[in-house]
Amino acid sequence: MEEIDATGCVLCDLGLPDYEALVALWQQAGLPIRQTGRDGPVAFARQMALGVQRVIGLRAAGQLVAAAVLTHDGRKGWINRLVVRPAWQRHGLASRLIVEAERWFTEDLGLEVWAALIEEENASSLALFEHLGFQRHTIAYVSKRRRAEA
Repeated sequence: MEEIDATGCVLCDLGLPDYEALVALWQQAGLPIRQTGRDGPVAFARQMALGVQRVIGLRAAGQLVAAAVLTHDGRKGWINRLVVRPAWQRHGLASRLIVEAERWFTEDLGLEVWAALIEEENASSLALFEHLGFQRHTIAYVSKRRRAEA
């Protein structure tokens, strides 16, 4: 059993050298990954180079245990791909990442609106965001893709 000491976790910015560790974390948590599409290494590098994406993480003893991909379009911020290693869940790590996301959106970018898309069946994430003051909206999400992996 893994020893959990969430108080010792260090907030960090992640970049291209952290890509493999980030993908491994997504896999451990069961997040779907589009390796040949928007989650692949080429797409990740392009997204980082555009300057509209910041990837943050929490490390414990040098190991990545939580992460979030933050993006913005200049008017609204988005919290994407929020993930915590399963053994480390329910120790406040996701909340710490959300708080840092909000700080970045408001203090560094001057944004007044930020959001997250959460699948309806993900009750724990919905509860967390609502607990942190996010309002739930009844909207329909539509998308169009050039290919399935996009």
